[in-house]
Amino acid sequence: MEFFGATLFSSLSGTPLMLVSIVIFVVGLIFIIKGGDWFVDSASWFAEATGIPKFVVGATVVSFATTLPELLVSVRAAMNGSAQLAIGNAVGSVTANTTLIMGVSLVAMAGAVNRKSFSLKGGLLLASAILLTVLSLSLSLPKWSVIILGAIFLTFMISNLIEGKKASENDEIDAHERKEVPKKLLFFILGTAGIVFGAEFLVGSGQTIARGLHISEAIIGFTVIALGTSLPELVTTLTAIKKKESGLSVGNIVGANIIDLTMILPICALIDGKALPVERVNIVFDFPICILACAIAVVPTIIFGKFKKWQGFALLAVYVAYMACLVLNETGVLAIG
Repeated sequence: MEFFGATLFSSLSGTPLMLVSIVIFVVGLIFIIKGGDWFVDSASWFAEATGIPKFVVGATVVSFATTLPELLVSVRAAMNGSAQLAIGNAVGSVTANTTLIMGVSLVAMAGAVNRKSFSLKGGLLLASAILLTVLSLSLSLPKWSVIILGAIFLTFMISNLIEGKKASENDEIDAHERKEVPKKLLFFILGTAGIVFGAEFLVGSGQTIARGLHISEAIIGFTVIALGTSLPELVTTLTAIKKKESGLSVGNIVGANIIDLTMILPICALIDGKALPVERVNIVFDFPICILACAIAVVPTIIFGKFKKWQGFALLAVYVAYMACLVLNETGVLAIG
């Protein structure tokens, strides 16, 4: 199973690969930067035009768009029998989203949240990470877990729909803004495409190099691919920081994480047709780190009703420690699991 970008890189073995790599990297960077601008601008306009809170827009429409890479990679991995890669990608993306991307967001723009709305969604995120770990203790994710994780996903979506419906009833789109809908929708689609394809190009070279160095599939899933498929969330967050749209950024991360844990893995289990195998290292290391990251992001915020800058620094510290442990484990310096 490979990214489109990785396939492209591997097919260029007879060309000056370094030069081609630089060109593709620059093209991918341009796609991501411009796509991020269009994407955030369109989503922000939609929130303002309808009156729906930006956190809700970020947690639904934006999250579904930015989780497309995770969904595509995990589903393709499951179809090709690489269940471990599917799990590593989904859980690794949640860890990267929370520790690195939310960490950057909170250091730059910590602030108040709607405690009632965040408590439910943050609680669902933490519950998803814990449940996934408990359901996998037998070193496999059973097919019937689809029901439990799917129930959390439905609860999340229904709560967003109810919240969005209440808000939109109080703020109708006027005639002038209605004329803008097709244009904004086009830019949202183009922005999504720019981010997704840009991420594919950027991560393709990293994945190919990692495999060339004989790094294990599990490590590739939890690092190169997980970070690569999290690029849309990272771009959205950085663009939102620049435009001072903190609600859109945090909503996107929380929503994307819940989708990763409660929709993508159940879909992979259904495609695979049997329980998804889980490695011992996932249970004793990767999943606990994911739970720790979610707890740092969620629990203090529910208690205080706002994000604190120290949460951002703590999440970034967890990310650095996590990456260091993965590298040390891969090189044999540290034995995990």
